[in-house]
Amino acid sequence: MFLGTHQPKLDEKGRFFLPAKFREELAEGLVISRGQDHCLTIYPEAAFAEIARQMASGPSTVKQVRDFQRMLAAGASNEVPDKQGRVTIPPQLRRYAGLDKEIVVVGAIDRVEIWDAAAWEKYSTEQESVFAEMNDEVFPGLTQ
Repeated sequence: MFLGTHQPKLDEKGRFFLPAKFREELAEGLVISRGQDHCLTIYPEAAFAEIARQMASGPSTVKQVRDFQRMLAAGASNEVPDKQGRVTIPPQLRRYAGLDKEIVVVGAIDRVEIWDAAAWEKYSTEQESVFAEMNDEVFPGLTQ
């Protein structure tokens, strides 16, 4: 499970240090892909493979299915952290998420998200005001 908010920096080669608490689960390999809200998502390879299997079961005769499959797969990149725990984000994914130097790495339970720091600040500020009311609408019966 991925939890917490971290603020590493991108270096000039587009690399960042994975938070130490995420390294073990991602050490053997990961997939970085486009996420919704113009962030990036990181999944362990096995988890991404399961998502891909589920998506492959969608009917390719449906345009929205094809579009989603293409956008996710075309923007995905297999990566392996180096011995220091650094991960390289490919240039096209950095452009998609508007990443420069200041980034935020967010644990999102089953995945890690990478945000431009200013975009994360704006998003999280907007969401804080409605967070308390989301519970019953999104997950009826869930207790905290």
